[in-house]
Amino acid sequence: MTAVVFGTLPFPNQGGDQIVSKAVSAAIAALFKRTGKVEAMVRAEPVAKLLQGSVDGFDFIGNGMLMYNGLRIEGMELYVQAVSIDFSAIFKGQVKLRQPTQATMRVVLAEEDLTTSFNTPFVVEKLQRLEYEGQALNFQKTEMLVNEDKTLTLRSQVKLGKSGETIDLDMTAQVEVEERRKIQFTDVKYQGDDKAKSLGKALIDHVNNLLDLDKFALDGTQLKVDRIRIRNKELIFYGIAKIDRFPERKK
Repeated sequence: MTAVVFGTLPFPNQGGDQIVSKAVSAAIAALFKRTGKVEAMVRAEPVAKLLQGSVDGFDFIGNGMLMYNGLRIEGMELYVQAVSIDFSAIFKGQVKLRQPTQATMRVVLAEEDLTTSFNTPFVVEKLQRLEYEGQALNFQKTEMLVNEDKTLTLRSQVKLGKSGETIDLDMTAQVEVEERRKIQFTDVKYQGDDKAKSLGKALIDHVNNLLDLDKFALDGTQLKVDRIRIRNKELIFYGIAKIDRFPERKK
C-alpha cells in the first residue's frame, strides 16, 4: 500500500523518506545565501509512518554555509529527535512542525570565518555603536586569530571621530560560555599603550554584551551551548537547538 501511495507522488521511484529528506535539505539550504554540501537524512521505520507525518528523527549535515547577513559557518550538524510534521506541506517546499522538537548540534567556525564575520556590515555596524570618550569609532582591518594555546587574538585599527587618530588594538583572550547562551572573552591580555588598553577594555565589554546567542538564532529556534572546543584553527560549539517551528527565510 505504501509503495502504491508514494508511486503516485511527483517524485517517481523514490521512497517517502527520500522525498522528505530532499525537502528538508532544500528548506534548510533556502535559509542561507550560499551553501556547500547540504544533506538531511530522515529516519522513519516503518516508512508508512510518514503518511501520518511521524518521523523518528533526522540528521542534517552542511558545510560552507553563508548567511544572508554575511556570517559564514564552516560546518553544521543537527541531530533532530522524533518529530511530527505536516506531510502535505512537503510538496509545497515547506517543512511545518506539528509540535516543538529538539536537536543536538555541532557548529564549526574556521579562523577565516571569524575574521570575515568581524568585517561584515552586520557586525561592523554593531561594533560602531560603541563610542570612546564621546567620539565615534571606525573599525578597519579587524582580524581574529585562533592560537595554538587555544586562545583567540583580536586585532583592529580604530579611527577616532573626526580627528582621524588611529589606535591599534591587539588583545588575546580565552573564550567561554555563560548561562549556555552567552559567548564571552575572558582573561584578556591587552597590548599597546594606555589608550589602546583602555579602548580595548571598552571594546571587549561591548563585544561580550553583543555575543548573546538569542540575538543570532533563526526565527522559531533557541540555541544553548554546552561546550566550546578550539582546535586546528577552528572554534567548535556543542549544544542543543530547541525548535518551536521550522524557520523560514525572512523576505
